[in-house]
Amino acid sequence: MKKTFKLTHPKIKVPRLVDAIKHEVKRYIKRERNKTLPEDVDFWDFDCKFGDDETSGKVIHLSEINKYISEAEENQQESFYLEILAKPGHRSQKPAE
Repeated sequence: MKKTFKLTHPKIKVPRLVDAIKHEVKRYIKRERNKTLPEDVDFWDFDCKFGDDETSGKVIHLSEINKYISEAEENQQESFYLEILAKPGHRSQKPAE
């Protein structure tokens, strides 16, 4: 998902837009996680970027997406860019003591 979300709408208030955006992101992540895993892959991992536009996006962790969306709402931004790309993930073993 590579998308620029707008936080302005003539009829819908900003808190409802933010809730809808968070719900859309959650649905996308769930849909990607439910896809069948290729051989030798343990789980689906995600590369995420957040910024004002596509060029100024900075890398963030998947669990920080809602925090950054809420910050954009508090800062009264008109729009923001969010990129979430699924990639195969491999579990690392803990070192033996």
